[in-house]
Amino acid sequence: MPLFFEFFARYKLIWEFRIMMTQAEAHEFAGRWLPAWTGNRPDILAAFYADTAFFLDPGRPLGISGKEELIAYFTKVTSNNPTWVWTLVEAIPIEDGFLGKLAARIPVGDKIVECVGLCFLQFNDDGKICRNEIYFDRTELIMEINKFRQSFAH
Repeated sequence: MPLFFEFFARYKLIWEFRIMMTQAEAHEFAGRWLPAWTGNRPDILAAFYADTAFFLDPGRPLGISGKEELIAYFTKVTSNNPTWVWTLVEAIPIEDGFLGKLAARIPVGDKIVECVGLCFLQFNDDGKICRNEIYFDRTELIMEINKFRQSFAH
C-alpha cells in the first residue's frame, strides 16, 4: 500500500468527495426554481431553500439566514415584483452547486427594466439551497422606480 494511503488508513481520515452539478442539472433546477420568483408565491419559492439557508442580494447586502427570515423577505420582494421574470442564461458548475448568469425582465410602470446578474447557489445533501447570493447592478431599476413614484407625486 502506498505511503499516502497508509497515512489515511492509520489516522482513519475520511475522504469527502464533493459533487459538481452538471450544466444540464443546473438548467433543469433553474427551470423549476426561477419561475417560483414570479407570481407572488413566497411559500413555493421558500420550499427550495433549507431551513438554515443563507441568502444575500442587493436588497439584503448583509444577508439573511433561516426560513422565517427568507419567507418574510420573499413575501415583500415578490409582492412588489409579481410579474418580473428571471431566466438562466449560463450555468457554471462549482462544488455543491453552480454559478448562474441570469437575465431579468422587471416591469416598472409601463417600462421593462432588463438587467444581467450573477447568482451563486450551493445545495445541502437534501438538494435544498443552503447558500444563495445574487449580484446585479440595480442603478437603472432604482432610477425607474423613482421616476414611477414621482409620476404619482405630481
